[in-house]
Amino acid sequence: MREQMLKGEEHALRKTIVDRAKDGTLEVSDTSKAAAAAPRKRGRWDQTTGDTPTPGHQAGPPSKKKTWEAETPNVARWEETPGRQKGGETPGATPSQSTRMWEATPGHATPGRETPGHTTPSARRNRWDETPKTDRGETPGHNSGWAETPRTDRGAADLIQETPTPAASKRRSRWDETPAAQTPGATPSGAMTPTTPHTPSMTPGMMTPGGTTPGSATPGGITPGGTTPIGPRAIGMATPTPGQLLNMTPEQIHAFRWEREIDERNRPMTDEELNSLFPPGYEILSPPQGYVPIRTPARKLTATPTPMIGTPQGFFMQKEGMTPKHSDESQPKGNLPLLKPEDAQYFDKLLQDVDEDSLPPEEQKERRIMKLLLKIKNGTPPMRKAALRQITDKAREFGAGPLFNQILPLLMSPTLEDQERHLLVKVIDRVLYKLDDLVRPYVHKILVVIEPLLIDEDYYARVEGREIISNLAKAAGLATMISTMRPDIDNIDEYVRNTTARAFAVVASALGIPSLLPFLKAVCKSKKSWQARHTGIKIVQQIAILMGCAILPHLRSLVEIIEHGLGDEQQKVRTITALALAALAEAATPYGIESFDSVLKPLWRGIRQHRGKGLAAFLKAIGYLIPLMDGEYADYYTREVMLILIREFQSPDEEMKKIVLKVVKQCCATDGVESGYIKEEILPNFFKHFWNHRMALDRRNYRQLVDTTVEIANKVGASEIVNRIVDDLKDENEQYRKMVMETIEKIMANLGAADIDSRLEEQLIDGILYAFQEQTTEDVVMLNGFGTIVNALGSRVKVYLPQICGTILWRLNNKSAKVRQQAADLISRIAVVMKTCQEEKLMGHLGVVLYEYLGEEYPEVLGSILGALKGIVNVIGMHKMNPPIKDLLPRLTPILKNRHEKVQENCIDLVGRIADRGPEYVGPREWMRICFELLELLKAHKKAIRRATVNTFGYIAKAIGPHDVLATLLNNLKVQERQNRVCTTVAIAIVAETCSPFTVLPGLMNEYRVPELNVQNGVLKSLSFLFEYIGEMGKDYIYAVTPLLEDALMDRDLIHRQTACAAIKHMAIGVYGFGCEDALIHLLNYVWPNIFETSPHLVQAFMDSVEGLRVALGPLKILQYVLQGLFHPARKVRDVYWKIYNNLYIGSQDALVAGYPIINNMGNNVYTRDELHYLI
Repeated sequence: MREQMLKGEEHALRKTIVDRAKDGTLEVSDTSKAAAAAPRKRGRWDQTTGDTPTPGHQAGPPSKKKTWEAETPNVARWEETPGRQKGGETPGATPSQSTRMWEATPGHATPGRETPGHTTPSARRNRWDETPKTDRGETPGHNSGWAETPRTDRGAADLIQETPTPAASKRRSRWDETPAAQTPGATPSGAMTPTTPHTPSMTPGMMTPGGTTPGSATPGGITPGGTTPIGPRAIGMATPTPGQLLNMTPEQIHAFRWEREIDERNRPMTDEELNSLFPPGYEILSPPQGYVPIRTPARKLTATPTPMIGTPQGFFMQKEGMTPKHSDESQPKGNLPLLKPEDAQYFDKLLQDVDEDSLPPEEQKERRIMKLLLKIKNGTPPMRKAALRQITDKAREFGAGPLFNQILPLLMSPTLEDQERHLLVKVIDRVLYKLDDLVRPYVHKILVVIEPLLIDEDYYARVEGREIISNLAKAAGLATMISTMRPDIDNIDEYVRNTTARAFAVVASALGIPSLLPFLKAVCKSKKSWQARHTGIKIVQQIAILMGCAILPHLRSLVEIIEHGLGDEQQKVRTITALALAALAEAATPYGIESFDSVLKPLWRGIRQHRGKGLAAFLKAIGYLIPLMDGEYADYYTREVMLILIREFQSPDEEMKKIVLKVVKQCCATDGVESGYIKEEILPNFFKHFWNHRMALDRRNYRQLVDTTVEIANKVGASEIVNRIVDDLKDENEQYRKMVMETIEKIMANLGAADIDSRLEEQLIDGILYAFQEQTTEDVVMLNGFGTIVNALGSRVKVYLPQICGTILWRLNNKSAKVRQQAADLISRIAVVMKTCQEEKLMGHLGVVLYEYLGEEYPEVLGSILGALKGIVNVIGMHKMNPPIKDLLPRLTPILKNRHEKVQENCIDLVGRIADRGPEYVGPREWMRICFELLELLKAHKKAIRRATVNTFGYIAKAIGPHDVLATLLNNLKVQERQNRVCTTVAIAIVAETCSPFTVLPGLMNEYRVPELNVQNGVLKSLSFLFEYIGEMGKDYIYAVTPLLEDALMDRDLIHRQTACAAIKHMAIGVYGFGCEDALIHLLNYVWPNIFETSPHLVQAFMDSVEGLRVALGPLKILQYVLQGLFHPARKVRDVYWKIYNNLYIGSQDALVAGYPIINNMGNNVYTRDELHYLI
């Protein structure tokens, strides 16, 4: 079509030239002179500071080249923050002017401003003059506002400027334009590959959702063939190269890949593709005469959107080349893992195909390290393991410089994932161990990268940071660490000082506190700068936080080092000293008060002199010191500090509130403080200032207030506190009601309801019912509170039960699933109390209602309903259960198929309880049906479900006899899934234990004849569990199973022998002392040849069986076997024999004496000892 249009235009142009030549109106014009004469229309990009004088600049010599013209954006390694590219400044921003993005407005963008021809900028710009930018990237042909035509016919000299529209002279209104469609698939690059300069228009089909022309999104993100634009035209272009993905997060990169794939799928079809699709006879029609395609980008017809993930797409045949492939240019050659786009800047040298042998040694080394790091970062586990071993072994050969020059930039990458960071930390750890003191010149570089990890939000990042610094300290030594970090101690930036303090604390934990004490003493007394003193004291605080009670041996020294800080002239130093003392006291709890004697007076003076943050720190220190004191001192100091605390109760500062609450809690928990004093002095102000809505809204305040109130209640009694807050259970603020409920729940769980009088009891029940019914978000706090309070009151709740059950029944019928679930959960919580109050009738009614709700569709709710039924069945008994068990159990059988864990667990518990307590209510056929359902439950992920299932098999076998159940279980040994088979073997053993082994062993031993590995291993595993469970009953069956175990111990399969050894261990321990030694010695002769096996599992099973046989046969019998190999010439033989001998010695040291061989006297060496010598 494009060719036809071009031919049509050429034909029309030639015709016009011929007509004008006939008329005589055809003139030859000199375009170069015309261009020079005419004032060229200019865009804002064309204007440099030298062209137009502005208030800040006079016309002068040509200005220097801008950074974006002069150099390619790149990332330097150490000089600047990774990810900040040169040339990232706003194009057009002059050095003297502000470079904020809203200050340089394109003249055409705002209605009513200068026409495109005018170039004089206004003296003062307002941010409202700027047209809002779209979030698409800049495209080469579309560098201005919304309503501009994307011109593709610019010449090299034309530069990037506004396109005049037909109505350019007319004042434009925003209503004149069609709203621009938001393009969902705009790629991060946003670049449109320029089309042929002659094309006068863009056809609608050429615009893909990604804003790219066909072929512009190459799989590797690299510009396709052809020359890269340079000079002025390249200014606005953004080629999607891997280097530009530097600042993208993994999620953005994933989205970028996805959008590229979408673009690939949505590209317009080429003429060749269309020709191949259509049968012969079709032809391309030329467009009508005078047809002009729509040019406004807003009116472009978008391509059909590709269905996103999750929408049904129908079936289609996958074709070769449909999905974008990684181009070879963007992937390294050789056996290397896939290179991610964000990795390209670090591993770009691997993309160059060079002859490595011809490279200089330094470059060869660099490439080898690069390959190993790429394998560790992106490779498969085996590849990673080999590379890790290789880089560790060759660490000294590579040298510290080349290694860290590549590892550290990788570790600073903003797109690094947790797993990758963990692997790089592992590399550094191992490399540090190998390099040892060679690492010293690079300590500072490593610390610059690693120290920020110490204050990372992620716990594991902090742990890994500490691990590296610890290993670095051990490798480089204390002197190097101190000399490297010394300049950062008095750094002007608080962030640097903070991370340095934490790093020093890690060094102290690695090399020991004593080695760092002289340095700390000097730093904390520094006269040069208060920052150094502040950092030194912070190091002590961080040591206390990091090492906990390990500071106790050095506590006095640490306190002496920092005590002068309490009187420092700098407020910040005084504050950090108090916080450090608090950390030391917390770490030393409950010891060490004598070490703090020297700081008690300064702290006491401090709480009277300070206000705000300083006071908060001093109070915190005193709060941690009071619990260390003896009772009488604690009481005295509490009374003194309480005056300040009560004054600070009304402080508006949130931080101060938390600290005051913490200190009140610590004071009230101390032995010497009396309850009378707390009631009179603390409680009135405490409730007045803290028990309000505002405290309930902040989560940390809420938690601290509840804990403090519970601690006070432990001292003054439950009723004293509950009386004051019970009415707040009816407060209009739900969050506040929750706080009250949680406090009462914890108080009554600790102290019970003994001192709750009848009036308070009524208020309490009334309040919890109101709070329970009025909750808008169903929370476990209300449920726990209700259950705990009802259980604490016990039989006193009898009169309120009808009302409580009425509420539960009403809520069970609620349309909200959460409300129904909570009501069912409450039944299981209070079932025991209902039994205590002898409300069987009420429970029967609840049982019937719950039975009717077993058709519940939400699994969470169904699980809770089953839990409530289980609670009722447990307390009411089988014979009184309503509905009857014969109706209930058949209703539960289909529910066992439910795959939800909560449903499975509660259902199997309920079925197991019925099978245990009331199997006679249900016929054998129903129990067999349940057996088949239970087999599926053996696949469950949760161990509790599998355990309940195998126990239920035992109950059912006891109820209906073992034969049918055993047949089902033996059949299940044939399945492939290991977990299923292991659970089946446990179930067989439980059935044997429940119904006596003679009912199970014949069938089990017969099953061993099946020539299938899984079945035979299952039988042996069953025997192992069986002998473990039946214990001494095994003496009756040992001779029966000996031939089977003989066969297993002679089998070529390792697993047969391993499992048989495990069975012999349990059998030997069970029959100890019952005269079965002949069979055990016979089996020992079959076990012993496995002594030289190398499989770790079989070795362990062999050692276990020998230990079991040592118990049953006595250590001397085993010693006779061991003595053969103790002094064998081959080391491998000796090793294993000595291992067995050592176990013998540990287990039966005294019994071995009689077994040692008699050695004859040799000349002067007398080895015999007469009995008289023993006594002497």
